[in-house]
Amino acid sequence: QELTSSGKGHFLPERAAPFSPFLTDSFGRQHNYLRISLTEKCNLRCQYCMPEEGVQLTPKSELLTAQEIITLARLFVKEGVEKIRLTGGEPLIRPDVVDIVGQLYKLEGLKTIAVTTNGINLARLLPRLKEAGLNAINISLDTLVPAKFEFIVRRRGFHKVMEGIHKATELGYHPVKVNCVVMRGFNEDELLGFVNFTKDLPLDVRFIEYMPFDGNKWNFKKMVSYKEMLDTIKQRWPELEKLPCEASSTAKSYKVPHFQGQISFITSMSEHFCGSCNRLRITADGNLKVCLFGNSEVSLRDHLRSGASEEELVQVIGAAVGRKKKQHAGMFNISQMKNRPMILI
Repeated sequence: QELTSSGKGHFLPERAAPFSPFLTDSFGRQHNYLRISLTEKCNLRCQYCMPEEGVQLTPKSELLTAQEIITLARLFVKEGVEKIRLTGGEPLIRPDVVDIVGQLYKLEGLKTIAVTTNGINLARLLPRLKEAGLNAINISLDTLVPAKFEFIVRRRGFHKVMEGIHKATELGYHPVKVNCVVMRGFNEDELLGFVNFTKDLPLDVRFIEYMPFDGNKWNFKKMVSYKEMLDTIKQRWPELEKLPCEASSTAKSYKVPHFQGQISFITSMSEHFCGSCNRLRITADGNLKVCLFGNSEVSLRDHLRSGASEEELVQVIGAAVGRKKKQHAGMFNISQMKNRPMILI
């Protein structure tokens, strides 16, 4: 039978107890997915992520320690978080990343440990990460042309990223997600090449609409909408089929019949998916962000370090989640808003 009720006591069929009221917002969204940034640093300098002049890094003493990360993760998992994604900066440059994955793996109730990486260190670290319990991988790659890669990331390393992608498929990660930010005048001419990339490899290439962020000098001319991308791809593969997706998914997925992999579109700008948002974020300096595009933050680190009890922390988290807005401000307003540069989220 279906269990339906509204608001805070919303039951999920497979759960006996109601979902945590602390992680449920005033719109009934249940936040069972937490993203934790392990570092603000990165070994690349991508143009749309990091302002050219770099960013003011937080002093190391103000960043969360591995122990603090695990303490917070344990708290969120106890309240119902089932998926944790490690992000950055570039999470794989943090020396204790394998250990952090291993500690997370021990948390009872956590179903998925994922990482989003630029892939530079992936081939080298993946065997150990897999052994420690890493379940899922997203690799950022915006071009299949090595010279273009160096231009956008302002560094070398294209072959290392490709090696990381192949290593991930060899080690049985299915699908390996490849995140591609599509920018007009830069890589929109590579859409078909990326779709082709899914022919013989179990990849999910995710085309992401370019987003307005402090430091990436956004203008609307650079954004290529999902509809436009889809049109381009359908001209080449009219047989493209739409795949079913879960309610909280941020991606619209498609597949070329007989290709091993698939493609997806992440439409945060043209068609936001705020209504089903189930994610929260902790920045490397320990702030909770309830919305990627919102600039309100609350410091969990300060509460942790001033000796707050578990109950007090849960109250602070619950209050922040309770203040989450119905949806982000929309792309015209976001581009004017002061927020952290993407690298610091």
